[in-house]
Amino acid sequence: MTRVTVENVWKVYGDQTVLENIHFETEPGSFIALVGPSGCGKSTFLRMMLGDEAPSKGRILIDGVALEDEPSPDRGVVFQRYSVFPHLTALQNVMLGLEFAQSPVMGRLFGRKRREARTASLEMLKSVGLAHAVNKYPSELSGGMQQRLAIAQALIKKPKILLLDEPFGALDPGIRNEVHEIMLRLWREEGMTIFMVTHDLSEAFKLGTRVIAFDRVRNRPEEQKAYGATITFDLKVDGKSAPPQPPVDATLAAAAQ
Repeated sequence: MTRVTVENVWKVYGDQTVLENIHFETEPGSFIALVGPSGCGKSTFLRMMLGDEAPSKGRILIDGVALEDEPSPDRGVVFQRYSVFPHLTALQNVMLGLEFAQSPVMGRLFGRKRREARTASLEMLKSVGLAHAVNKYPSELSGGMQQRLAIAQALIKKPKILLLDEPFGALDPGIRNEVHEIMLRLWREEGMTIFMVTHDLSEAFKLGTRVIAFDRVRNRPEEQKAYGATITFDLKVDGKSAPPQPPVDATLAAAAQ
């Protein structure tokens, strides 16, 4: 499980301050819901977590180590728009991440490695409820199924951190509830730390172990550029906690003593 430490992070574009003095630490395996009005820097913060952008000041640490300056396999991401490849089947979409990870030049696996990647991808599709759709193309899938496929894509490489940028906002309420339950089950099974941006407070409190709100506290016209959004409230959700950490192997524990 992964602990994230955000130390006095600011993000400035030219003369426009978007975020100021963002400071918090997560427990390993937390599900952090980020809420706040449009334009308050939630997605900007997610891009910094992903490594697409760097803080202007401050730093982000993953288990005590400074975040890499570019995206890496230890961070998966799911966007609101379905980030799947339309010319590939569901199975091919999920296998692609493993193929590029193990064969970055050719993007293809052969023999035993391909069989192992196929088996792992089939298991992942089964875990998101798409075992019946492995050979279907995205255009043949509903919106909820496409989003489940995007989740499978993000999880196939076992990231330590999963970043969700309003991933359920375009889904109908019934489908959204179904995908919520899948997401909660996968979070518990995989033990990931999750950051989710959402405008839906009920969704934030349903899924999150902790809800953090970004907003501007200085809104006069002369302050709009000089000051950015900061954390206005930070609440732990009653009755929810991170999944338990896996037991320590007795042999390893004895060796460490």
